[in-house]
Amino acid sequence: MSVLRRHAVVAGAGIGGLTAALALHRRGWRITVCERASGPTAVGAGIVLAPNALRAFDTIGFDAGRAGGRTVPAAMGLRRSDGRWLTRADTTALTARYGRPPLALHRSALADALAAALPEGTIRYSTTVSTVDDATGRPVVRTSAGDLEADLVLAADGIHSPLRRRYFPDHPGLHHSGETAWRTVLPASAAAAGAGDGVDTAETWGRGERFGTVPLADGRVYVYATAVAPEGYRPDDVRAELLRRFGSWHDPIPSLLERIDPAAVLQHDLHDLAAPLPRFHHGRLAWLGDAAHAMTPNLGQGGCQAVEDAAVLAHLLGAGDTADVPAALAAYSAARCARTDAIRVRARRMGRVAALTHPLAVALRDLAVRATPAFATNRAMDGIVDGFELP
Repeated sequence: MSVLRRHAVVAGAGIGGLTAALALHRRGWRITVCERASGPTAVGAGIVLAPNALRAFDTIGFDAGRAGGRTVPAAMGLRRSDGRWLTRADTTALTARYGRPPLALHRSALADALAAALPEGTIRYSTTVSTVDDATGRPVVRTSAGDLEADLVLAADGIHSPLRRRYFPDHPGLHHSGETAWRTVLPASAAAAGAGDGVDTAETWGRGERFGTVPLADGRVYVYATAVAPEGYRPDDVRAELLRRFGSWHDPIPSLLERIDPAAVLQHDLHDLAAPLPRFHHGRLAWLGDAAHAMTPNLGQGGCQAVEDAAVLAHLLGAGDTADVPAALAAYSAARCARTDAIRVRARRMGRVAALTHPLAVALRDLAVRATPAFATNRAMDGIVDGFELP
């Protein structure tokens, strides 16, 4: 039977690509993952898996908690730069509402766990996908290491997806949000030294600036910051820049900043898709994750939606020897386009509110957040966090 298994080529070994690869492998597909990087890397930042992503992982039989621990914070919320809470939610209440708490992991730990669950040799590093030739109906994937014939091609090639640009040449591409972001992960010892009694999962809003802290399940702390800045803005001294912007904010932010390793800080301008793609498929080729619906991180759903994509794709494609691939991919587009674009739009709107700079606008924003009852906030998130289902 193994010779009858259909072959899927995945372009990109990020969270979405690896999740799709594992999901299809467990349904009988033969998988090749092409990754342009020379190998796995420990460099990166955190990812918060909301209950919707964890439920999607359940459908493929993957336990994300084994990737880096199961510890969850006691509470999470939003603060002002002076430390005053604007809103705070007890994790126990969120667990009661959604059936499980969110899980925060280092991205590399999650990627390593997904890769380890794949057969040896599935991932081909230093292999770049240049194009897909599908003129005959059965795709041929052109890579830097040679051609690969495939029954299915998954474009998980990121926010700057070359395959998206090729197949959607009239799409306007990416939209710059007006913000830049810094991200890093502090070791457990450094995190504890800066945290005192512990670091909350919290985002602090100022005037055109934000700072976030997320304790990871393995004891480390993911920290991030954003600021309104021109596209391409890169300060020479990262620590000095962050201390200038956030060093007078509430504890433990200054102590955490003193302990960052500037060489381990990632900086990226924040982009999303300027407009939705008309569909997520073309024949036997499908897009997922940032390649399909890049969104700003303001709702924490970019990686979560990539995991959902992978679960839905695998569900619709089924066993590799029986799948009607074009029909399954058309159903995938129908199932995913509206949901992911609605979240993309909401994330953009949230970012605009968080990035306000005028003092009066900021004061009104903070007042509105404080005045919003918890039940209304939860209800607004229900469709996202509790909205995953297989078609």
